[in-house]
Order: sequence, then structure tokens, then C-alpha cells
Amino acid sequence: MATPRDPGANRAFRLDPFILALLSAAVLGLILPAHGIAATVVDYLKIVAIALLFFLQGVRLQRAAVIAGLTQWRLQLLTLACTFVLFPLLGLALRTSIPGFLNESLWLGVLFLCALPSTVQSSIAFTSIARGNVSAAVCAATASNLLGIVITPLLVAALLHRQSDISAGEQVERIVMQLLMPFIAGQIASRWLRPWAMRHALLLTFTDRGSIILVVYAAFSAAVLAGAWHSLHWLELVKIVGVGAFLLAAALGFTRFASGALHFSREDAIAIIFCGSKKSLATGVPMANILFPAATVGLVILPVMVFHQLQLMVCAVIARRYADSSSDKA
Repeated sequence: MATPRDPGANRAFRLDPFILALLSAAVLGLILPAHGIAATVVDYLKIVAIALLFFLQGVRLQRAAVIAGLTQWRLQLLTLACTFVLFPLLGLALRTSIPGFLNESLWLGVLFLCALPSTVQSSIAFTSIARGNVSAAVCAATASNLLGIVITPLLVAALLHRQSDISAGEQVERIVMQLLMPFIAGQIASRWLRPWAMRHALLLTFTDRGSIILVVYAAFSAAVLAGAWHSLHWLELVKIVGVGAFLLAAALGFTRFASGALHFSREDAIAIIFCGSKKSLATGVPMANILFPAATVGLVILPVMVFHQLQLMVCAVIARRYADSSSDKA
């Protein structure tokens, strides 16, 4: 007798609605880019949206879980090493070995992707589904994002060797002011606002994603006005998918091997795998708007968007398999 299919496995292969919304924003930016006063209004709204995004992240952060996870320093160090050492080395190795595989703007996007911190929400969600160490995942993902405010712009400067109008130190300062300060303000306000935030989680999810969608529209709109899309061939998109798949497979393989070689428990290994293999779209898109000229941001964030969808599909399958194997052992 045939066993019924797991509906969760089918959902894993569907395109994430958030990605559909991002693609729609990108297409809108390509077809109807903001001009003149409209462009100025979009730029101001983008700044407000990014600040609101990080403020709400600060409101929702559970400090007790982070403090509990900090005691597992070996797990945290391995996760951070995967995020900020393994990925940059993989990106550099790819660009060095096949420099003409992608055009220069897309290589910038790949290296920028490799310098980004881990995700928060999806890393925790997949760790929970797989029955891993959720408190350690909360700590690892949060630490990655906070440290990424300083580490990512420094890595970008080191990886890209770009000439910029501002120094790496000034870039860090801008990110601190535009991302970290709203986050700290959210942490301060969480004492009063967190109960409300927990009751309206769906509304805040809509606000978070709406902020990123607006920033993507602004980025693609600016790229159109600067003529950045004229040289992009459809084959480049296929290549980006291939590069993203390679990076994800390498990260998943390394985190699984390293967590086993270092004798982590099953629960800790699950947290390492899901936190160490991810890259944050929510942090990456706002950062790209600070670190790169407006004309190039649209192309730079394209590899990040592709990788985001890949990691959701693949990790959903892996999390479900971990959950099923845990049920079989119970």
C-alpha cells in the first residue's frame, strides 16, 4: 500500500512567495523606473524602510535565548568561521579559477554574497523543524548579523579591492548608523513593544518583507537609469544559479563534515549546518545600498536573491529529512 506524500516536501520545491514578490519588484523597476521627484521620494522611503526593518528586528530579539547559546562557544566559532572565512575563500577560489565565467558586476555580487552574515529567521525555523538546538541557532544567527555589520564591509573591501569614494571605516560607520543604531533602539524599546510584536507577528513579517521589496525596486530602478542591464545576457542568470548551487553544496558539505569531525551532538550539528550555510537577504539588500553605487546595486544583489531561493528549497528538504529520521528513532 502506497504511503501518502509529505505535503511539506512538496512545498519545499515551490517558489517562495517572497521571491515572487522580489521578482515582481525587480520587473517593475525594469519597466517603470522611478524618475525625478519620484526617485527622490523612493530614496527617502528606502532609508526609512531599512531603519524600520532593523528596529523591528531589535524589538523581536530574545536576549535570554542568545545568552543561553553564548555558552556554546565552539559551536558559535565554527558557525562564524563558515560564514566569514569559508564562504569568502570559496568565492575567491571561484573568481580566480574561472574569472571570465561571469561579468564583473555579477562577480562583485558573488563576492558580496560570500561576505554576508547568516540569516536569522530561516536558520532558526529550519533548526526547529529538524529538531536541533534552537537556542544555539538563535545565538549563532544573531551574532553573525551583529558582527556582520562590521565584518561584511571590511570583507567587501578586502575581497573586491574596489576604489571607493569612502574608506572601509566610513562604510562601517554608515552601516552602524543606518542599521545597528535602529537595531539597538529596537532592543531598548523591546521591553514595551515585544509583547505587541509577538501578537502581530504576521503584520511585522509583512512590514519586513515590504521594506526589502521597496529596496529591491529602488535598486533595479537605479540600475535601469544607469544602463547597467544592457550587457546582461540570459545565460548569465543560468551561470549565477550554478555558482549559487556550488557555494551552497560546499557550505552544507563542510558544516556537516566539520560538525561530525569535532564530535558535536546531533542537535548542535543541525544548528551548525543551518546557520553556517545561509546568507541573509534581509541584511544583504540594505548593506548593498550603502556599500555600492546606486547604478550597480541591482546587479550586485542578483546573486543574493538567487542564493536565497536555493537555500530555502534545499534546506527545507534537509530539515524535513532530519525531522523524519528523529521520528523514526523515537
